[in-house]
Amino acid sequence: MKTINETMNQKQESHILPEHVVTKLFPGELPDEEEWKEKYPPRKLPEGAMVTRLGPSPTGLMHLGGVYASLISERFAHQTNGVFYLRIEDTDEARSQPETTEVIVKSLYFFNIPVDEGMTISGEEKGDYGPYTQSARAKLYQTFAKKLVEQGKAYPCFCTSEETKTLGEQQMKDGIRPGYYGKWAKWRDASPEEVEAELAKGTPYVIRLRSDGNFENKVKVHDLLKGDLELSENDIDKKIFVPATGLPRYHLAHVIDDHFMGTTHVLRGDEWLSSVPLHLELFEALGWKPPEYGHLAPIQKMEDASKKRKLSKRKDPEANAMLYQEEGFLPEAVVEYLLNLANSDFEDWRKENQGKDNREFHLTFERLSRSNGPLLDFVKLNDVSKEIVSHLQASEIYDRGLVWAKQYNQKLAEEMERNPDYTKDALNIEREGAPRPRKDIGAWSDLYAEIGYFFDSIFGEKEPVSEELFGTAKDDRESIVNAFLETYNENDTKDEWFEKVKDIGRKLGYADGAKAYKLEPEKYKGQVGDVAKIFRVLLTGKTNTPDLHSVMKVMGKERVTQRLKMV
Repeated sequence: MKTINETMNQKQESHILPEHVVTKLFPGELPDEEEWKEKYPPRKLPEGAMVTRLGPSPTGLMHLGGVYASLISERFAHQTNGVFYLRIEDTDEARSQPETTEVIVKSLYFFNIPVDEGMTISGEEKGDYGPYTQSARAKLYQTFAKKLVEQGKAYPCFCTSEETKTLGEQQMKDGIRPGYYGKWAKWRDASPEEVEAELAKGTPYVIRLRSDGNFENKVKVHDLLKGDLELSENDIDKKIFVPATGLPRYHLAHVIDDHFMGTTHVLRGDEWLSSVPLHLELFEALGWKPPEYGHLAPIQKMEDASKKRKLSKRKDPEANAMLYQEEGFLPEAVVEYLLNLANSDFEDWRKENQGKDNREFHLTFERLSRSNGPLLDFVKLNDVSKEIVSHLQASEIYDRGLVWAKQYNQKLAEEMERNPDYTKDALNIEREGAPRPRKDIGAWSDLYAEIGYFFDSIFGEKEPVSEELFGTAKDDRESIVNAFLETYNENDTKDEWFEKVKDIGRKLGYADGAKAYKLEPEKYKGQVGDVAKIFRVLLTGKTNTPDLHSVMKVMGKERVTQRLKMV
């Protein structure tokens, strides 16, 4: 009586095509497996070192979720003294956009996610396991696609895309799970003669995996994030290679590359979770050990007050990773925010480790987000960024803000370059040495609104101030301003300056403070804050600014006098 293995081997052998047919499928010389092993030897790394990767398709913008996954992958690799590499998965020629590769590389560079191997910001590759662009690895894939056919584990399929589409539609209509499998896999059991006849006619074909899976059976999988799972076996005879292009489909390409590049851990979006049985089947068919898989829940956003949904590349501008550079968010702030989304205890660690490099924080799979998806909160991100900016010196804010402005706000850049010391003085108000440094800048794009009024050319662009913004009658405003200008001395201390403001207010019927006004509102027109508000609005066009006395000191007497006279 034959064993199960003997039966399976016999079945597999019956599908093996003659050598001359395989040669027609894969004409030309190809390196053999041993040559590839020699070219890509096993990595020599410390025990426990992880080799992780980012494998984006260059088909559009760099999604924030890609930055999130790459950050997590990079941190796990480097905290274990391993390797993080970038592999461009461009085998879908119809959708790939070469210029997108540059966007991907620039995004990683902007967010300071260092790549050990792969494409660099200079446009050149580094590393011993390249090329790191899949379209340049065709011979490698062809070797192993041919091997699978030689072993009867894959076969040529001559169905047109229209035929497979019609098949799927009919299966759906009949209430059958759609797919190219079982009795619906038309070319699965074709004879060598039938294959040769189609080849002789020049009929286009693809190579499909000959799956031995049974959808009713379960395969046990341990996911690094989701734990122990049971998934249905793959039984679909997936397209794995397209001879017309000489390139594989994603499933085969990533299996071959992860093997020869020595990938130990694959961290990717959970949209790939259902493909794990197929990928494990391909690793087994090729006789290789698979990496460990961890599937990340996607970043989400609030659709409305009660509904969350996946952050969409098409619908949501904030899904575009480069938006954060264009808006001037600090890359370290976005990284800190993403680390907080990734590991539930990062925020506590940061509170206890103010000023430390976040690389001292180590991610763990146990604490990595396992929810339905972390929620993107722009208010929280802005708060994180403001906190970081508040601890920067004015000179650094100037330097970094100017770099951004030169690219995205030319008018602001011109003013900053024309008046560097003046700009730094404006930025330094309530900052260096202040017990509670101001937190008005969360992104460099905020600079225009937060310091633009210091520059006459920008201030002059503002719309006329409405009466409602002042909150005081025009006659009172004129009296207050005229009285102030009579005694204004730019060398007054803050206390001296404030005493003059209060004195003017007293004489015109304003209380010395909010407390006194609240006790007897009928006795006063307002309080000293309302008086100061007049100066603030005339000088800045805003009702909320850093310390007004300091603003006036930076602006200087001539500018202050000129603007106040516009009352």
